[in-house]
Amino acid sequence: MVQIPDEFLNRKQKLQQLKELGINPYPAQAQRTIKIANFLESFDDFLETKDKQTITGRLKLKRGHGKLTFGHLEDESGKLQIVFSQKDIGEERYDFMKNFCDVGDILELTGTAFLTLKKEKSFLVTQVKILTKALRPLPEKWKGLIDEEARYRKRYLDLLMNPELRQMFIVKSRFWSSIRSFLLQEGFLEVETPVLEVTPGGADAEPFVTHHNALDIDVYLRISMGELWQKRLMVAGFEKTFEIGRQFRNEGISPEHLQDYTQMEFYWAYADYKKGMALVERMYKKCIQETFNTLKFTIGKFNVDLEQPWPQLDYGTEIKKQLKIDIFSDNDDALRKKCDALGLNSKKIISRSKLIDALWKQCRKNIAGPAFLTGHPVAVSPLAKRSVVDQNKVERFQIIIAGSELGNGYSELNDAADQAERFSQQTRLRKAGDKEAQMPDDDFVEALEYGMPPTCGFGVSERLFSFLMNKSIRECVLFPLLRPKSSTKK
Repeated sequence: MVQIPDEFLNRKQKLQQLKELGINPYPAQAQRTIKIANFLESFDDFLETKDKQTITGRLKLKRGHGKLTFGHLEDESGKLQIVFSQKDIGEERYDFMKNFCDVGDILELTGTAFLTLKKEKSFLVTQVKILTKALRPLPEKWKGLIDEEARYRKRYLDLLMNPELRQMFIVKSRFWSSIRSFLLQEGFLEVETPVLEVTPGGADAEPFVTHHNALDIDVYLRISMGELWQKRLMVAGFEKTFEIGRQFRNEGISPEHLQDYTQMEFYWAYADYKKGMALVERMYKKCIQETFNTLKFTIGKFNVDLEQPWPQLDYGTEIKKQLKIDIFSDNDDALRKKCDALGLNSKKIISRSKLIDALWKQCRKNIAGPAFLTGHPVAVSPLAKRSVVDQNKVERFQIIIAGSELGNGYSELNDAADQAERFSQQTRLRKAGDKEAQMPDDDFVEALEYGMPPTCGFGVSERLFSFLMNKSIRECVLFPLLRPKSSTKK
């Protein structure tokens, strides 16, 4: 039998009493005249004029001293000390406040600016109205939501009790807004592409599958920010497009990975990866400075200075330098032996491209950045244009910061025959058991046959924001996905 807390029953009783008194504990309207932050900004003027103002917010603290009661009222803009004086508010209203207003209630208070004996800026209440009667008490500030799962499961309380956490999501909104503004100023057009796809494309990832009842077909949630759709737009005559939205990958959870997250991708006709690198470096520096007011960060074990020029690192050279193996000339057996020596269990790695990628991931952990990684082998880049200097490589770049890849771009492959062959290679990998290999998209190949101009594409996810915050990506999501709580207890 579930034990109902006494405090919950007590508040339910108060709720019933309010209704019996003819007081609506959940009115639809509020009469706020000013936010708390604005009240504090103009406090000296209000203190002099004694003008009455009406504030609204949640009661976060309440402590009585005879005929005086002090508390804190908090709205989105800030927190303010409130004072109830029986002398100023009247005995009837004072008793109403003492008997019916609990910590957690949302109140509408009318009053004036007031300085306490300790010269604390305060609000002397003359009228009180309950806007929302809270039935459950708030968690204690220091003993409340400590367990990580409890914080995520009751994220609304986590946010309510932690202003720093709320502020992080305000900063996150500013981060994406800054990127959007930058791209718009550069002449990019914001577009929306399908979330449901018959063929998921644009990345090496296992998709989520769902069923479309009206068409009676299985469809996939997109795994990229409309990469193949935005390239179709390049075929269609658009020259600069971008999209910011949610994408979905059915892969493992880690401090760097989620299955449902925000990504931005842009596509720029008549530009190659070198132009893309110049634009991206400028975008990162401008947007990060606007968001965080700094370009210097401590991320894990790394001190990162984004202000410095970003050097280029060669993919194969970096692996050879760190691991003493050549990914272009050494055979698969040598790559497997190196993976095994690093504790990676090569038996679970089914293709040469995955072996190479596994080795690179060991190397990137040691690079502080910021740096551009270039010279990727064709095997790990099925959608990138081959290098004119070395046909075994592609014109691709990744942003390396604090041991991770925080951005990916390339000169897009626009040779339809080459693209069809790369899709065929990906199909062979899927048949061999690689669930993340890309699916062939004949319609996209046909679109390329009509001609796509030289194009640079680039994508970055909210992993970048989480790294700059020096937090896990899960902590930087408002409502991370959790398993549902069991309805029965064992």
